[in-house]
Amino acid sequence: MNRDAIFRLSPRITMLPIVHGSGDMAQEVRETLIAAPYDCLAVPLPPSVESPLEQAIGRLPRVSLVTLPEPDHDRGLTVSYVPVDPCQPVIMGLRVAMGEQIARAYLDRDVSVFEPDPFPAPDPFALKQLSLEAFACALLPSLPPPVEGSQRRARINWMAFRLHELELDYEAMLCLCPVVDWPWLRDAYQERRDYERPELPAGRSQTYEVAPKSLYFILGELPFLTELSERRREEVRSDRLLSIDGIKELLIESRGHYDAQRRSGHTKITPYLFQQYLQYVRNLALLDRRLTPDLYSLVTAAKQLAGDDFAVALLETAKRYRYQPEDDESNDGRLLAGIGRLEFPDGTVARAKNRLPGPPLAWRRLTLKPNPTPRTSRQWGLQWNPYRQCSWPPEDTRIESFTSHVREQAKAILGADLARVEKFTTSVKDGIDLRETLRRWPESLRRRSAVGPKRMELYVKELPPSRGRVDAVVLVFESPAEPDRFPWQATWYAEHAQESTLCFYATPFHNSMVGPGVGRSEYGGALFLFPPRAIPDIWTDPRLSFARTLEERLVAAAVLHSQERHVALVAPTPPRARWRHMARRFGKRLVYIPLHRFSGQTIDRLRRFHVLNGHDIRSYAAKFIQE
Repeated sequence: MNRDAIFRLSPRITMLPIVHGSGDMAQEVRETLIAAPYDCLAVPLPPSVESPLEQAIGRLPRVSLVTLPEPDHDRGLTVSYVPVDPCQPVIMGLRVAMGEQIARAYLDRDVSVFEPDPFPAPDPFALKQLSLEAFACALLPSLPPPVEGSQRRARINWMAFRLHELELDYEAMLCLCPVVDWPWLRDAYQERRDYERPELPAGRSQTYEVAPKSLYFILGELPFLTELSERRREEVRSDRLLSIDGIKELLIESRGHYDAQRRSGHTKITPYLFQQYLQYVRNLALLDRRLTPDLYSLVTAAKQLAGDDFAVALLETAKRYRYQPEDDESNDGRLLAGIGRLEFPDGTVARAKNRLPGPPLAWRRLTLKPNPTPRTSRQWGLQWNPYRQCSWPPEDTRIESFTSHVREQAKAILGADLARVEKFTTSVKDGIDLRETLRRWPESLRRRSAVGPKRMELYVKELPPSRGRVDAVVLVFESPAEPDRFPWQATWYAEHAQESTLCFYATPFHNSMVGPGVGRSEYGGALFLFPPRAIPDIWTDPRLSFARTLEERLVAAAVLHSQERHVALVAPTPPRARWRHMARRFGKRLVYIPLHRFSGQTIDRLRRFHVLNGHDIRSYAAKFIQE
């Protein structure tokens, strides 16, 4: 497809349809502008913003706004603005033209009241596979024509007139045009339509620097991706695939920030979890009919797969733009922005219209529970009543269900140990034992060779029902357990008949207060006795003084208080000889189940638990507890 045949207006003018607010389209503008010897760049902005806009571009990568006031009316103060965004195609074109000493022409018609006409264009990431001419032509059937007598029609006619004027002075001109207007601008240029003179602006344009926390509402791309683009520009590195590689760098940096602030009970971000996360983000993007994900999709997937803490870390990293530091001396004179609103340094709030609108923004709700600040956490810790504490019932239900599953697994192992193998006669019983059959195959062949034809003798196995029960379950999450890491040892008694008696060692909850009267801790190891019973505190019981380590004391308490012969042990390594000797001493046997049999995510979730400062805290604890 010939670009000149599609975008050439005249021998001296080439049009370039653009989508505002897109870093991929900004790259296309830059590459087009430096690929040919253009002597003028025409942009779809009014002349009234020329001087302040180019001054603001000279201050990049500091992001600012050039505002144009509109006449006062009943709805309050209203302004239109031009975002000086490094990833805006128009700003990129002007930036390159200023660096290459190419003349700039501002085509748009000045109006006293700007009437925005947003168009939800497809994701320009398609330009990685399609040419710009194929992309623009594919949009032709969906482009809405300007209404006769509308401001959009008047602006297009005026820009066509200005192009006729400019081609008298320049030999090779590149005209940037919104993709929604380029067919109608071509028609207006070729038909030499009548035009209306520009209106007088309602006031002088002004430039404001944007507060860092408002950059997300101003920039077309995520602030992190915009910063990454500027860093690569400084390092003279390619940013061709930045829209995807930048997402990967965002995730890696978010994980580093998350790990640096990691507290007890946080989910470990593994490569496998990252793989699941990327697949989920891809599906969310496709549901939104996008090729690249937006911030809402990224944070939603992070919350659902890794928890609120990682989602908050990702959100904070995505909104970071280091070229606009928070502690700048001029911070008091910065402008705050939202969706369709601007707050000026003097506190005045105005309705705002973007003259370079990117994809439409909309408010969407996502509930996150970030960690409190250290100061707030300390205040909550000082309010703790040491004589009142209880557990969080949903976590009790979860770990009780897990221990029930462990008991069933232990009984299955016991049944497997009692299996009998015999030669097949009339019944296969519980199935053919292939291992025993193959092991005895040579022997059966030798025995049969003297009396008849060689035939394989089959062996079958019989699994008798397991006898007895398992009432004690020991969970060891870390071995060896460091006493300095797990200084809190306690014995909790059941509140009702469906709970176990619980003995555990864990991290101190008062070091991680997540809410008023809500502390978070992490098990190092735990003992569950079910049905529940009253036992002495195992950490002060002199009968267990022979135990040398925390996990050894749990095992000793289990074999002492278990009413059944078998004790289930879930641990990262097989039980030591000393542990087995303790079990035989009390007439018990340890049934070992490897910890890695269960998924890491399950274990991480089970280890995290919360301590409440009394039963009344349960009425509002869900507001602070991250499930």
